[in-house]
Amino acid sequence: MASTIQALPTEVVYLITAGEVIDSLASVVRELVENSLDAGATRIVVSLWPQQWRIRVADNGCGMNLDDLQQAATAHSTSKIRSSADLWKINSLGFRGEALHSLTTLADLEILSRPVGGKLGWRMIYGDGGKVVQVEVTAIAPGTVVTVSHLFGNCSSRRQGLPTTAQQMKAVQATIHQIALCHPHVTWQIWQNDRQWFTICPAATTGQLLPQILPQVRQGDLQEVKLKIPNPLNSYTEDAMNRVSTPDSCTDAIHRVSPHSALNLVVGLPDRCHRHRPDWVRVAINGRMVKTPELEQTILSAFHRTLPRDRYPICFLHLAISPDQINWNRNPAKTEIYLNEIIYWQEQITLAINQALSISSTNLKEAVHTTRVSKLLKAAEAKGGYNFNPQNPNPCTDAINRVSPNSLKAVAQVSNTYIVAEHPGGMWLVEQHIAHERVLYEQLCDDWQLVPIEPPIILYQLSSAQISQLQRIGLEIEPFGEQLWAVRNIPAPLQQRDDCAEAILELSWGGDLQTAQVAVACRSAIRNGTPMNQQEMQILLDNWQRTRNPRTCPHGRPIYLSLEESALARFFRRNWVIGKSHGI
Repeated sequence: MASTIQALPTEVVYLITAGEVIDSLASVVRELVENSLDAGATRIVVSLWPQQWRIRVADNGCGMNLDDLQQAATAHSTSKIRSSADLWKINSLGFRGEALHSLTTLADLEILSRPVGGKLGWRMIYGDGGKVVQVEVTAIAPGTVVTVSHLFGNCSSRRQGLPTTAQQMKAVQATIHQIALCHPHVTWQIWQNDRQWFTICPAATTGQLLPQILPQVRQGDLQEVKLKIPNPLNSYTEDAMNRVSTPDSCTDAIHRVSPHSALNLVVGLPDRCHRHRPDWVRVAINGRMVKTPELEQTILSAFHRTLPRDRYPICFLHLAISPDQINWNRNPAKTEIYLNEIIYWQEQITLAINQALSISSTNLKEAVHTTRVSKLLKAAEAKGGYNFNPQNPNPCTDAINRVSPNSLKAVAQVSNTYIVAEHPGGMWLVEQHIAHERVLYEQLCDDWQLVPIEPPIILYQLSSAQISQLQRIGLEIEPFGEQLWAVRNIPAPLQQRDDCAEAILELSWGGDLQTAQVAVACRSAIRNGTPMNQQEMQILLDNWQRTRNPRTCPHGRPIYLSLEESALARFFRRNWVIGKSHGI
């Protein structure tokens, strides 16, 4: 019987390989732009003619000489690695040498390039298999211009299977936005059908660039944290890294091997901005956006109980870590990776987010524009009596030194609801109920204590689900008669409350332990409408400043409104009058 297994023809192999790398207009843009960044480009112009299936990417990178241009589109040709050992020292965005060769299989490819310091520029046209079919001298500034025409011209079924032009353009825009976030120093110009589509101006940091991509977010809504963190113990030692040979390419400095790792975190402050979907929880590693469910879940967990229900954070995390910690050979587009020591990186990310969400002298920001203050002050809650014992709260000991307790000085109480606090840089309004709720919630998370009570609390007509729920959060409950149940222990903060039975019933209606802790904190916190003397207000402010997440309550409501001195000066037009005789 003849064998049914046969080797595929070379042209079929090339088409299959090309289909893994090039599957849309966006993938062409991604591959060409990454080559530009590897070449050290600081200005990239992308031009698209989607109806003609044509893309052009021009950059001011280091360019290529004649010899490099002749080899650039041949199969698996690259300047970025030399041997199998280099796969564990990847310090560039590209390294497989597949993109340009795949484009010659699926489209017409033309490259113009001139190296920095070179006297001549060259124009190359490539045929099937990446062979040069035309070469000539051309006038061009240092850098490279790559033009891809008639994309998928030999695969009409591929064109028909792609989304609409509008959807493809949306994917191209998303691709460029993702890459721009990882390389904020680059200037971007994007053209569509010979008309300027959008631009992205360079910025000193990712946090300064982000509002260009998310226009509804102001820079004041963001907090940026940059940290140097030690490499895991099994990473390269400094001596070993000094011996790593870097391929001869113009690679961005952020990708070079370093004895330390760098963590750059940009978060939307939870009291200022959030999203309906987790579409802006993004992770980049060594200059490339990647999909890492473990790290994304770590980010979401760190924001737990700081945002309103069904809301998600804005968070961009960029790790620049030792290449030996990463295996890029998981996905042809390199969007999925294998990352070593994942638990270590999760711990570092959690610490960085906690630092970003804290309130300290280094990250105080004006909460709102002064023109919005009058609208925000209309908020009010139903008044009600409540017992408040300022001696009960104990500050979270792990955060005592984060903020000086004296940075906010209680001045007055407005409507028995808001604490007016003086700050060295201006004034704050703090809502007393949710500030106290945040304090109590973090105490309960640190020490969920159930205390026995005598006599027990008697509840009537509980369902089996309610009984199971109370037992799930640790309460001792037993039958006490027909349709009667006795609760023998309760959370410590509810011990002195008159409405303890109602609180236990509330806990019985479902939710996990954290939900129960939120409910207990809300029940136990001082109510709005309760008068407080200055000492009580000051104790509450001091305890609240020491919490881990002082910006919002466990339900996601903003706790404070800040007005900085500069904003007050602008509002009262202090620049209109000059001279000490006028009270300045």
